Amino acid sequence: MSTAMEKWQRFCQTRIADRALGFSLDVSRVRFQDHDLTPLWPKMAQALAAMKQLEAGSIANPDENRMVGHYWLRAPELAPPPAITAEIRATQSAIGDFAAKVHGKEIVGTAGPIAHVLHVGIGGSALGPQFVAQALGTAHDPLVMHFVDNTDPDGIDRVLAELQGKLGQTLTVVVSKSGGTPETRNGMLEIQAAYKAAGVDFAPHAVAVTQEGSQLAKTAAKEGWLKTFPMWDWVGGRTSVLSAVGLLPAALQGLKIDDLLSGAAAMDVLTRHTDARQNPAAMLALMWYHIGGGKGLKDMVILPYKDRLALFSKYLQQLVMESLGKEFDRKQNVVEQGIAVYGNKGSTDQHAYVQQLRDGIPNFFATFLQVLRDRSGSSIDVESGITSGDYLQGLFLGTRAALAEKNRDSITITVDEVNGATVGALIALYERAVGLYAEMVDINAYHQPGVEAGKKAAATVLSLQTAVVTALKQAAGPQTAGQIAAGIGQPEAVEHVFKILEHLAMNPGRGVVRTGGEGPLTDQFRAG
Repeated sequence: MSTAMEKWQRFCQTRIADRALGFSLDVSRVRFQDHDLTPLWPKMAQALAAMKQLEAGSIANPDENRMVGHYWLRAPELAPPPAITAEIRATQSAIGDFAAKVHGKEIVGTAGPIAHVLHVGIGGSALGPQFVAQALGTAHDPLVMHFVDNTDPDGIDRVLAELQGKLGQTLTVVVSKSGGTPETRNGMLEIQAAYKAAGVDFAPHAVAVTQEGSQLAKTAAKEGWLKTFPMWDWVGGRTSVLSAVGLLPAALQGLKIDDLLSGAAAMDVLTRHTDARQNPAAMLALMWYHIGGGKGLKDMVILPYKDRLALFSKYLQQLVMESLGKEFDRKQNVVEQGIAVYGNKGSTDQHAYVQQLRDGIPNFFATFLQVLRDRSGSSIDVESGITSGDYLQGLFLGTRAALAEKNRDSITITVDEVNGATVGALIALYERAVGLYAEMVDINAYHQPGVEAGKKAAATVLSLQTAVVTALKQAAGPQTAGQIAAGIGQPEAVEHVFKILEHLAMNPGRGVVRTGGEGPLTDQFRAG
């Protein structure tokens, strides 16, 4: 068992810090010895070399024959084609100009100055902007942010209820690379319908963020939307937060987008270090590999001890799991890679699942996110010489120690405060760590075949629904799901047929009525 002094020495030896950035990484509470990492150094050297090639413009996503250039977003001069450098800079400038005109009331809504922004997106087109908005927003922001990030009608209604009577002063930003993503398209159509019902013209309040020539770009041009900003094929959705996808809503909210970009750029410099011992992204990736045996055998639990960072775990769920969750490696061997990510926030975790983390199944490693600055001003004492922030610090250190006592591995990331630079740095840190880990296990981090498979499956179900409704309308009387499925020649789809009918019957105006029965085998439905 290590003595307190040995733990202190290990902490000092393994810690990586950048005082100018206000950042440090501590892996001292991960159980590894130097010899454990010896076989991993060559893998990491290869990963760092591959990352260098990626930044230089190599075809990193052969599935789509495209480069992967999200690192260029905060260092445009690194983009190999000068045209991309110019386009990045022009877009960032245009975002700043547009936000300034909105804040300066040069661009207004039909009912007066813009007061609200409604951001419509899905996945990376929403998670990143939401995380940034919550992490950096204040009660004094010039515009209030709202998000539609799902195709859930009730969820959309809840957002629209917040904007009742305010759509004439609301700017709607629709984000979709292709314009064909169903969830975003549905959200756009729902919002357009809400504007129409309120007697407000949608187009003068609408902005698109999309790829040139996409269906959304064509719609925006045809309908005369206010503005269109570009998305590029070399930026994936989950790494798009520092493109127009995230910078536009941040700028409209009143956040300093230059701080986000400079913080990410500073972290990029730090994580290009060829000595992995001085490279925080490399050390993160090495710890993930060591803890999970290179196969993701342990879950990643993200524990931010700051309310502003509560959405970071959700953001990382997509970044990590969509990037690393792959069935095949690059040689088409079945490897079933991935690292599961979940999280909450401290000290909420003291009253939630820390009990299991300490005493239950040891199938995880924890990553603590510590923020040194408690608040912008001074704090009152809640006990003699003790503030609320001191309690939060005590709970963090106590939980870290409690996990270590039970041989639970943990990593700690510390930042001086939550600001634009540190948020940008955290985003860049994990983007690089994910890319390096993917190289170590030889998978393509930049495609998502499982997501595409899910979209195709959903399209199949919707096609089935059309056939079911048509058959029900043509039926002489009430039908069971089994009868309908057989009638359309898809008896194997009977479970889906039942669930489709059950859903339609529960919603008014869908033309399906449940007429009786005692369960899925006997329930009957008719058109009506």
